[in-house]
Amino acid sequence: MTLHGNRPARTSSYALVRPKRPGGRLVTTLAGTGLILTADKSGDGGATGRIEWDRGAFMATRTSDDYPPQLDELFQHARDQEGEDVTHSPYPVLNVMQAWEVWSMLSLIAPGIEHRTGTDDHGNPTAWMLHPDGSWARAETKPISRTATVHQGGPCRLYDILEGIRWRWLQDGELPVYGARVTITPDGETTLSRGAWSVTL
Repeated sequence: MTLHGNRPARTSSYALVRPKRPGGRLVTTLAGTGLILTADKSGDGGATGRIEWDRGAFMATRTSDDYPPQLDELFQHARDQEGEDVTHSPYPVLNVMQAWEVWSMLSLIAPGIEHRTGTDDHGNPTAWMLHPDGSWARAETKPISRTATVHQGGPCRLYDILEGIRWRWLQDGELPVYGARVTITPDGETTLSRGAWSVTL
């Protein structure tokens, strides 16, 4: 058995699969998620496998001395501004980065979201979602409440995407990301599928 260290994959699965012989095994995490991908190379140059039931994540790789700057300017705007849309969620604030299944599903559907948690000026638990395209969301839960007030702005409604995932998670008791079948085509297109759900990276 030969073990190779690979940077977390996102759209570069082809580069990881290409040098392997048919039957060779690829094991890597998917960047920005808590997913471990295991796949065996097929004779046509692609690979098939699955997302393991266990979870794992690594820091993103970088090509310069430091990581890209965080979205601090957007955060200053989202920190306490009134949103373009203000709604109420039936659920309290969720620390997305601690809910690995939810975080992974959200990262596949809407990659690139930066998550922050803390408290607002009144001490209320608060979560912020920030995206490089300028989209943002802020959810606040008052100490005596089990619901959240949600402010959103920018081109996408990030919290709406999160709420859709939470509904599915609560209704089905799980999300389809762990245990998903993985297909990597010879040109590197990677598709995850389980039941009626699928996503192509």
